Amino acid sequence: MSTPTTPAARPPAYTRGAALPALLQQRIVIIDGAMGTMIQREKLGEADFRGARFADHPKDLRGNNDLLVLTCPDVVLRIHEQYLEAGADIIETNTFGATSIAQEDYGLGAHARDMNLAAARLAREAADRHSTPQHPRFVAGALGPTPRTASISPDVNDPGARNVTFDELRAAYREQAQALLDGGVDVFLVETIFDTLNAKAALFALDELMEERGERLPLIVSGTVTDASGRILSGQTVGAFWHSVRHARPLAVGLNCALGAALMRPYIEELAKVAADTWISCYPNAGLPNPMSETGFDETPEVTAGLMEGFARNGFLNIAGGCCGTTPEHIAEIARRVSLYRPRSRQDPLFGALLAT
Repeated sequence: MSTPTTPAARPPAYTRGAALPALLQQRIVIIDGAMGTMIQREKLGEADFRGARFADHPKDLRGNNDLLVLTCPDVVLRIHEQYLEAGADIIETNTFGATSIAQEDYGLGAHARDMNLAAARLAREAADRHSTPQHPRFVAGALGPTPRTASISPDVNDPGARNVTFDELRAAYREQAQALLDGGVDVFLVETIFDTLNAKAALFALDELMEERGERLPLIVSGTVTDASGRILSGQTVGAFWHSVRHARPLAVGLNCALGAALMRPYIEELAKVAADTWISCYPNAGLPNPMSETGFDETPEVTAGLMEGFARNGFLNIAGGCCGTTPEHIAEIARRVSLYRPRSRQDPLFGALLAT
């Protein structure tokens, strides 16, 4: 069999985060849990979100969690520390909604770069403090969805209407990614994807930025199956979603949010089969929403971790963690349970052979 020589067939040469692919061959890697859930535990008020810098801002800011990297950085840093102490190998920047498009809802679009830069530096500080040669820690620059979608009409009476363009999304993601890169992230994480066209704008922006900067960071892409249909909100099945993003050659592809692990199982199993030549990530919610629970979700750490252990036992996982409702206690228990199992093998993209792990 001859070896393909086209550029698209070659795996990317990573610069930062270069140790992560090797680690994924050795064991299941742990990503952190929910930032929003932990922020809710802090019981912060409007004044905390505003700080001195935004004391006179004309719009309410409570609930704008991304802003806290500027106004309450100690809170965000403490949460990062808790997840690292729980065993997380990867922590995400607190930038889920830190695009200029998302921040316009608060009248803070012009501050998006500052948020991303500060968030990356905070996570970098925490990760570096906990890293050792034997246990390196990584910072994932989180690029979340925006409240505007390129594929779905905001007007039920006009299916063709759109409130954002591809180029507007690309520019917003480019600004976010550049600030995250300048702040020192190791990995880019395009997550909670419910509109694949939005995700493609983010992937285009990342590729454009990497080409310009002359370096290539590992990329993780994570979609969101919204219900029992097995589709993301813009209508794609898990398999179709993978084929829509595989051109970006992500280090890992996975699912997060919307569902707990029990309901997510058939979709992560399908993804583990169709995305044979890449690693698989999974960080589900802690079950279903429950307003009476302290975290707002049903599952205890033992329940969520037990379900994730089943995923590991069945060979579905390379990266495991938690989304909404999960805490450092959940992450610690997930880390303990999945450490008993070998990571999922993947195919060599050049030869189709299974890589030993």
